Amino acid sequence: MAPAVTDDHAVQAGLRSTTFVVPLKTDTGHNKENLIGYKYEKEAELQGTEKITPASFPNYLPVWDNETERYPPLTLFEHYDHGKDADPSFPDLLPKSVAQVDDITPFIGTEVQGVQLSKLSQAGKDQLALFVAQRRVVVFRDQDFASLPIQEAVDFTGYFGRHHVHQTSGAPKGFPEVHLVFRGIDDHTGAKFLEQRTNTITWHSDVTFEKQPPGTTFLYVLDGPSTGGDTLFGDMVQAYKRLSVEFRKRLHGLRAVHSGIEQVNASLNGGGIARRDPVTSVHPVVRTHPVTGEKALYVNPQFTRYIVGYKKEESDHLLKFLFDHIALSQDLQTRIRWKPGTVVVWDNRLACHSAVFDWEDGQRRHIARLTPQAEQPYETPFEN
Repeated sequence: MAPAVTDDHAVQAGLRSTTFVVPLKTDTGHNKENLIGYKYEKEAELQGTEKITPASFPNYLPVWDNETERYPPLTLFEHYDHGKDADPSFPDLLPKSVAQVDDITPFIGTEVQGVQLSKLSQAGKDQLALFVAQRRVVVFRDQDFASLPIQEAVDFTGYFGRHHVHQTSGAPKGFPEVHLVFRGIDDHTGAKFLEQRTNTITWHSDVTFEKQPPGTTFLYVLDGPSTGGDTLFGDMVQAYKRLSVEFRKRLHGLRAVHSGIEQVNASLNGGGIARRDPVTSVHPVVRTHPVTGEKALYVNPQFTRYIVGYKKEESDHLLKFLFDHIALSQDLQTRIRWKPGTVVVWDNRLACHSAVFDWEDGQRRHIARLTPQAEQPYETPFEN
């Protein structure tokens, strides 16, 4: 997850490009999406200013030199979802004696207090996978996650799948598995960006262009602005259910192309990196969750390019309807405010999200994501 502050016209236009084209590097400024080409003053972050305190977790400041050679292509692997092994009464995750559980909305979002994620047993982790699938996004407050040695956080989240290494973003030194969402105290691009756009919202599920996109995903705050910088989440199961029976029936069997090409091109054009050659993947428009069996819409305006077998105008028309349906269904959304010690766990297969880039320029927003990959998206037969 990253604030949608890239003006990637290829993405917005839904171009049907399947070729990796490296554009000439020009002085285009900083493209902020996923830290593409982002530059910051490390000493300023370490020392702070009169108004902004030093970085709370300097070990999490981003670097781009975790490797000297490009990564090979990702290979397929067999994923096992531990939610299949979970006790659905959640005795190890949500013990009644200590857990305070508050559903934020009827469909999506739950806030939990009194539970320390880092202390969960294996049974508790299994139950976490199931609970997050059921509630789409779960907010845990007062966590010690950010204070753990980074390797411990990596090991904990690795239980839920193979770690994804982002193709362009910065990461803590020595830990390329950690994707960083970072806007430093020298960042003053918010106002300039909004001179060209009316809003900063870009709904997406993370890196859906991969053959095996993420499942149970972890996001934890390191530093945040005094107000603003929240994250929106949308329930793609309910978005699917809201459609008419005949429309849902028509969506089944459709497949769409998801592309990571534009993200890499934007990175290289902005002076950033590409850890490996970008890929495109074809995924069902409606996917099935391997544990709950629920069906969810699986398209997003950031990475979904076109419907296979449709002419351009047909594909554009259908995708625009689905994108608008996702964005405008505010009764299927929840908004998470970041506070110190917050860890958000969500299921990237069943929820989409967007950061809200609305905080005052000059304040630091520093968040870490660990992104276990899941199974290849698949679809089960239509059921009314």
